[in-house]
Amino acid sequence: MDLMIILRNLAIILVAAKLCGLIARKLKAPQVVGEIIAGLIIGPALLNIVVKDDFITGMAEIGVILLMFSAGLGTDLKELVKTGPVALLVALSGVAVPLVGGMLVYMAFGFGTPDTRLYEGIFMGTVLSATSVSITVQALKEMGHLKGKVGTTILSAAILDDIIGIILLTVVIGFKDPEVSPVDVCIKTILFFVLAIVLGFALYFLFKWISKRWPHSRRIPIFGLVLCFAAAYCSEEFFGIADITGAYVAGIILCNIQDAGYIERKMDISSYMIFGPIFFASIGLQTSFDNFNLQILWFSIALVAVALITKILGCGAMAKVCKFDVPDSLKIGVGMMNRGEVALIVAQKGLDAGLMDAKFFTAVIILIIVSSILTPILLKLLYSKWPDKKDNELLNTEKLAQEEVGATYNITPNDFEQDE
Repeated sequence: MDLMIILRNLAIILVAAKLCGLIARKLKAPQVVGEIIAGLIIGPALLNIVVKDDFITGMAEIGVILLMFSAGLGTDLKELVKTGPVALLVALSGVAVPLVGGMLVYMAFGFGTPDTRLYEGIFMGTVLSATSVSITVQALKEMGHLKGKVGTTILSAAILDDIIGIILLTVVIGFKDPEVSPVDVCIKTILFFVLAIVLGFALYFLFKWISKRWPHSRRIPIFGLVLCFAAAYCSEEFFGIADITGAYVAGIILCNIQDAGYIERKMDISSYMIFGPIFFASIGLQTSFDNFNLQILWFSIALVAVALITKILGCGAMAKVCKFDVPDSLKIGVGMMNRGEVALIVAQKGLDAGLMDAKFFTAVIILIIVSSILTPILLKLLYSKWPDKKDNELLNTEKLAQEEVGATYNITPNDFEQDE
C-alpha cells in the first residue's frame, strides 16, 4: 500500500471530519453526526476522493475499540450491576421485535422464491436485531449523560443485544450450514464471561496495586491499553464474541481503580484526535449507490422505517414495563435504534453464506447511515426536553473535581476541554 496515499487519505478524512463536526455543533447537533456526513461527502456517495481500504478499516476498528474501552472505564459498576436484569429484558425485546419486523417487510416485498422467502426473511430480521452502541456512547458522552441510569441501561442492553444477535446469527446459519453448532456458540459465550469474571478480579487487583505503587505514571495507561487490545483480540479470536465487547469488559475491569479517570483521559486523546473521527467517517465512506434501482429504494425506505420503529417499540416498551417513566423509556428506545458495525458483520456473514443477495447490502448501509445520524439528534432533543437530574448532578460533580485538580496542579479549565 502506497504510504503517500495513506497520508493523503488521513489528512482529507481528519480535516473533513473536523470541519463537519464543528458545523454540526454550531447547528446544535452532536459532533459525531458531522463526522459521519463528512464520510458521505468525501466518499464514493458524492465526491469519491477517498475510498475505504484495509488501512482505514483497521484504523476505524481501533477507533471503536478505544471508544468502548473508554466507555467501560467510565462506567459506574454499581449502576451496571443494578441495571443488569433490566438491560437483559430490554435487549431480548430489542432483538425479538425487530426480528419479526424485518422478516415481515422482506416477505411483503416478495423477494426470493416461495421455498426460501421465509428463511431469508428471518435472516433479514436478524440483521435488524443488531444494535451499535458506539454512536450512542459518543453522543451520550458529548452530552454528559453516559454515566446515569438511562445511559448505563442503554450501554448494557446494547452489549447484551449484540451477544444475543451473534448467537441468533449462528443459529440461522446453522440451519443452512450443519458444520456450525449453536450449542458450541452458547458454550463459548458462557465460557468467555466466566473467564472474564475470574481473570477480571485478578487483573483488577494487579492494576489496583500498580495504581497505588506508581500513581499517575505513564505505564498505567500503556498497560491498560495492552489489556484493552488483548481482551478485544481474545474475545473474537477464541470465543467468537465481538472485539468491542472484549474492549468494554477490559474497561469494566479497570473502572474502579484509583487511576481509571487518568487512563480514560489518556485514551480520549488518541480516540478524539485520530481514531474516533476515522471510525465515524468510515461509516459514510462505505456508502455507494451503484446498482441502485427503484425497487431497492422503496425496500430501503421500508426497511429503515421498520428497523427504527421496532427498536423504539421493543426496547422502549420493555423499559416502561421495567418501571422507567415515559421520557426515559423513549431515551432507551431511541438509544438502542442505532445500527453499525455489528449489522454490517451480520449482513456480510449472510452474503458469505448465501442467505442474502448483494443488492440488499446497500439497504443495510442506508439503514446504518440514517440511524447513525438520527440517533444522536433525537437523543439530544429528548434530553433537552426531559433533562435527567441525576445525570446533571454527576456532570457537576465531575466539573468540581476538575476544578479541584486544576487548583492543585495549576491547570486551567480549558485543559480539560476536548474541542474548539
